[in-house]
Amino acid sequence: MTEQIARSTSRLQEVAAQHAATAEQFAAQLAARDRQVAALEHQLKLLLVRIRGSRQERIDPAQLLLFSREELQEIAAQLDQPAEQFVEDDAAASRRRKTSPGRVGPLPAHLPREIVRHELSPTERTCPGCGEQRQVIGVETSEQLELVPARLKAIQHDRVKYACRRCEGHVAIAAKPPQPIDKGLPAPGLCAHTVLSKFGDHQPLYRQEDVHSRLGKTIRRTTLCGWQAALAELAQPLALRMKQLVLQSQVIHTDDTSVKMLQPGRGITKTCKFWPYLGDWLHPYAAYDFTQTRERDGPRTFLAGFRGYLQADAYAGYDCLYAGEGVKEVACWVHARRYWHQALDNDPLRANVALGFIARLSQIEKQLRRAYPEQNRQGARDFAAVKAGRQAHAAPILQEFRAWLDREDAGGRLLPKSPIRAAFTYALNQWDALTRCVDEGYLSFDNNLAERLVKIPAIGRKNFLFVGSQRGGQGAATLYSLVSSAKANGAEPFAWLRDVFAQLPSRRSGEAFAQSAAGAPVTSDELDDLLPDRWLQANPQSVWTIDDIRRQERRRYE
Repeated sequence: MTEQIARSTSRLQEVAAQHAATAEQFAAQLAARDRQVAALEHQLKLLLVRIRGSRQERIDPAQLLLFSREELQEIAAQLDQPAEQFVEDDAAASRRRKTSPGRVGPLPAHLPREIVRHELSPTERTCPGCGEQRQVIGVETSEQLELVPARLKAIQHDRVKYACRRCEGHVAIAAKPPQPIDKGLPAPGLCAHTVLSKFGDHQPLYRQEDVHSRLGKTIRRTTLCGWQAALAELAQPLALRMKQLVLQSQVIHTDDTSVKMLQPGRGITKTCKFWPYLGDWLHPYAAYDFTQTRERDGPRTFLAGFRGYLQADAYAGYDCLYAGEGVKEVACWVHARRYWHQALDNDPLRANVALGFIARLSQIEKQLRRAYPEQNRQGARDFAAVKAGRQAHAAPILQEFRAWLDREDAGGRLLPKSPIRAAFTYALNQWDALTRCVDEGYLSFDNNLAERLVKIPAIGRKNFLFVGSQRGGQGAATLYSLVSSAKANGAEPFAWLRDVFAQLPSRRSGEAFAQSAAGAPVTSDELDDLLPDRWLQANPQSVWTIDDIRRQERRRYE
């Protein structure tokens, strides 16, 4: 009997152990499924936000570790600036946010004016009191803005012939100035309009067909495409000169964006890349590159010989550049912040703590921008004072942030492949590059300069969808370089492009064109007077005024 009870007890223990093991296995499977479902929900949320949702990264103000009013006043005092410049009460902030840009304002005096006089009829001028005719005592004036559509005009070139009557020969004919497109129809103004419409205003060629048709001359898109290819070839030496100067910068901002390229004869497309490279305040030009892949050979080839700081995202293709001692990596805090914001649903407590640290760093940058504003359109500032401000106020916060990251990471409470784990991994792996902006005042807290440049072809591809070939992509990169460089330097793009296309044809025999044709770097400075910043100094009337207005609005709402 005792043995039977023992055997029964043993079997029950085995069954209980088996059930416990099965329950543990099921619990592990359920936990794995929960993690998988959470990851898929996170991916679905990101996709929905990308497709149709707001991309603004808002956080809960209650969770922020922002400065107190006393801390802000202390920082302002240390920067030798009035505290009111950095600290404003809620009412003042509210008034600033609600400030309206207002109406259009008075119309410029240089606009041609057509006066339309409105008078009363003789019957209406009769005085209802005595029956006499009322006399004019003044005029009430108001203005209205009307649009006169652009118009095409034909320029007829008459080349006068001369001959010697005595000799009855020796005929000579006046030379025609070199044209942007040899034996082509468009004059410099039409060339500038065609380039700017597509690469500045994002109008595909079929829409330009519509515009020209309304103006009285139908110009087919195939013709416009040929013009743009010829103009890109004409402007290539100037674009390569900009590239050569960008490579002399102390810091370069870069990013990449995709574009489809049509594969002739196959009816399909492949994904290619545009890469903008923006120089520093001494070399303020945007040089675009076009590659058929996102492999590291693209930036490695373009940046060959560069020595300085490279500010970019965490793309592994740049690692070959950072391997040597010539190029130092600078990361972007906006990219880092995005990972923490995406982890809010997964781990709101730790995500908000990290976002609070980043918000404090961002607040310091905002205060430094107010204390030491840009001195020109190229971004020159008092870099020594900016560096001192960062080291005094941002460096302690960075030390505190890193200590918190290390403590949480060592705690082992981060699930692998979770959004919060991805945020920690990105911040820790990129820490040296993220904190490098403290080393120099001319380095940026973020990479927004390059982000704005990649927007230009990104907006364009929504309209014209793809480039037609490798040559078309390279030509587009050249023309994007011209338009973006003009805007970056505050030169009115149309006026600058028209002058560039008017002057470049007469310089085809120069050294810069020879170097470009040979595939060598354009080291000749004979085209430097056409660089947008230097051209603007000689043509101050061609300032891009809308850019100044936008800059003032951005400063007002900072």
